[in-house]
Amino acid sequence: MPNTSDLSDKAVAVFAFAAYHQLTSGQPVKSVIREDGKGHRADDEAIGELESRHLITIEGNDIAFSQDGLSVLASAIDGLKGAARRS
Repeated sequence: MPNTSDLSDKAVAVFAFAAYHQLTSGQPVKSVIREDGKGHRADDEAIGELESRHLITIEGNDIAFSQDGLSVLASAIDGLKGAARRS
C-alpha cells in the first residue's frame, strides 16, 4: 500500500465520502461521483493530489479508485470500524 501519511484533509475526505457510501449501502464502492449538481463537489486540489499518487482516475464525472486507492479505502473503513468499536 502506498504511503498516504501526508495526504491533505481534503484528499482524505474523498475516501471518507466513499467509506460512508460503502458502510451505508453494504456494497463495495469502486467509484464515487465528482459533482452531484446539488452543491456537493470534490475539491479540485484533492483530486489532483490523488491522481498524482495514482490512487484514482477521473472518468467523466466519476472518481474511480485504482487498486492502491481501493486498498487505502479498505484501510480507512477498517480504521473507522476499529475506532468506533473501541469507544
